[in-house]
Amino acid sequence: MKKNKIAQPKGKLGVLIPGVCGAISTTLIGGIEAVKAGNGKPIGSLTQMGRIRLGKRTENKNPLIKDFVPLADLESLVFGGWDIFDENLYKSALKAGVLERPQIESLKEELSAIRPMKAAFDRKYVRNLTGPNVKKGKNKYDLALQLMDDIKGFIKDNGLDRAVMIWCASTETYIPDHDVHSTVAKFEKAMKADHPAISPSTLYAYAAIKCGVPFINGAPNLSCNIPALVELARKNKVPVCGSDYKTGQTLMKTIIAPGLKARALGINGWFSTNILGNRDGEVLDDPASFKTKEVSKLSVLDSILKPEIFPELYKNLYHKVTINYYPPRGDNKEGWDNIDIFGWLGYPMQLKVDFLCRDSILAAPLALDLILFTDLAKRCGMGGIQEWLSFYFKSPMHAKEVYAENDLFVQLEKFENNLRHLMGETLITHLGVEYYK
Repeated sequence: MKKNKIAQPKGKLGVLIPGVCGAISTTLIGGIEAVKAGNGKPIGSLTQMGRIRLGKRTENKNPLIKDFVPLADLESLVFGGWDIFDENLYKSALKAGVLERPQIESLKEELSAIRPMKAAFDRKYVRNLTGPNVKKGKNKYDLALQLMDDIKGFIKDNGLDRAVMIWCASTETYIPDHDVHSTVAKFEKAMKADHPAISPSTLYAYAAIKCGVPFINGAPNLSCNIPALVELARKNKVPVCGSDYKTGQTLMKTIIAPGLKARALGINGWFSTNILGNRDGEVLDDPASFKTKEVSKLSVLDSILKPEIFPELYKNLYHKVTINYYPPRGDNKEGWDNIDIFGWLGYPMQLKVDFLCRDSILAAPLALDLILFTDLAKRCGMGGIQEWLSFYFKSPMHAKEVYAENDLFVQLEKFENNLRHLMGETLITHLGVEYYK
C-alpha cells in the first residue's frame, strides 16, 4: 500500500479547552505535567502506551503507536481555554479533588500559570451552573467572533505552529435538530438573530472550524454534529469528531453487549443507574441536561444489537438509564447494571456489574489521544467527520447514510486499520487462512 503524505509535527501544538477549569481538564493537564516530570505513567492512553500489530502474526511486529505514526510529543503541548470560573488551574484542581493534594502541590507552578479566558456561556443551556467569567456580546455571532479572536491571539501569543480544540465543559440542555442547523448560511443568520437552537458549544465549534482548528466534542451536545458545521469542516479541511467520551458505564456496555450478541444470547432488560457527585453530576441533576445525556447513553445498545435484524433476541429489550447526583461521592462515580438475559430454550439468567470508577481518570487519557490523533488527521489533510475515532465516544459522529458503529471491537479494528492505511501498511482482516494451506 502507498503511504499517505503526512506533515511532520513540528513546533508547538496548542490545546484550547472550553471548560478548562473542570475536573477532566485539570486531571488531563496535571497528569501530562506529572508524566513529563516522571511522576506517573499515562495508563489508558493508546498514543503513549498502546501498540499496533503490523503484518502477519509470524512476523511479531508490534511497535508502539507513537513510534509508528508521527504524533506530537507531550513536550510540545501548550494548554489554554475558557471557563465561567476565573481561578487558575491549581485552585481548580484542588476543588475538583481528583488528583491527590500532594501531587497537585508538586504541579503548583505549572497549573497556576494557566488562567481561563472569559467563556461564551448562557445559563439557559446549563441551568445548574453560574460563574462570573463570562463574555458579553451583541448577539451569538458576535460571541463567535470573540472566540475566533481568542483562538488567533492564543496561537500568536504562544508562538504556536497549530492548535486543536477539545470540549471538556458541561452537558447542555437537549436541543433537537432544527432547520437552522441545515446549512452554513442559515446557521450564521440564526447566530445573528440569537436563535435558541444555537447553543454555546456550537459557537465554539464554529469558531474553531473557521480558524482551521480541529474540534473534538467530549459531551453529548450537538456542538459540531450538525449538517452546517460538518459541511463547513469538510470545506475547510478541518477534522471534527465526537460525541461524548466513552468512559464508565457505557464503556462496559460496548464490551458486554457485543459479547452477548456474538453468542446469540437474548436480552430482556438492561437497567443502568449511576451515582456521581462532581460538577458533571450537578449539571445532570437538571432534567433538561440529563435528557441530552440520556439520548447519548440509550442509543448505544440498539446500534450494537440491531433488534430489527434479531427480533427474537432483542426486539422487546427494555433499556433504562438513570443518573443520580450524590455529592459525597465526588468524581468517584459508581455505575450499576442489572442485565436480564436468556439462553437455550428461553431459560433466564442475569448479569450484574458494579463499576466503581473515576470519571476524570478514565476521561483524561481519552482526551489526550483525541488531541494527538485529530492533530495527526489535520496534518494528513483529513477534513470533516473522523469516524475512525469512534472508539472514544458514546455517540460517534458518522455519515448520514450509515448507522453509528458502537461495537468497541469493531471500532478498534476500524481505528487500527486507519492507522495502517495512513502509513501504507497492509490492513489486517484476521482471516488467517494462509497459515493452514
